[in-house]
Amino acid sequence: QGQEKLSCNPKKENGTHVVLCELGNPMKAGAQITVDLELSVSGLEDMGEAITFHLQLRSKNSASPASVTVTVPVEAEAEMELRGNSLPATTVLPTSWHWVEGSRRLEDHGIKVEHVYELHNKGPGTVSGITLSLAVPHLLGDHVLLYLLELGTEGGMNCSHHPALNPAQV
Repeated sequence: QGQEKLSCNPKKENGTHVVLCELGNPMKAGAQITVDLELSVSGLEDMGEAITFHLQLRSKNSASPASVTVTVPVEAEAEMELRGNSLPATTVLPTSWHWVEGSRRLEDHGIKVEHVYELHNKGPGTVSGITLSLAVPHLLGDHVLLYLLELGTEGGMNCSHHPALNPAQV
């Protein structure tokens, strides 16, 4: 008839986590109740596609508890954001400058521009196994557009290098 908040207590029994909720005592014969449970469970990133809850209704007047199994799909959600900038932001080559083929001096390959990218997880979940593919146009037809000198990472990432990385070993 009315709505009541339940008093629930978490326990650990036989290696499993149990939440025990007392519904009331005594209950009249033939009483019908509806219970809505809201559970907040963390650390589900590696649980697979679903988590199963085993619910039991125990009465002190009955030897065998009624049980129900509820399977809830797990969907991990994380929003990723790629941030980046170039230093300097704008580069203009002088009209008199010419690329020197075969040179091992940096200044003969152009003006140094550093591109920095940051992959940021905005949550709410954690992520692993992310692959970021970054395509950098280094040729324009048969001409070198950008001479790719080096590639570095921070934060425990693995990186595979492009075959056109520093081909003249500058």
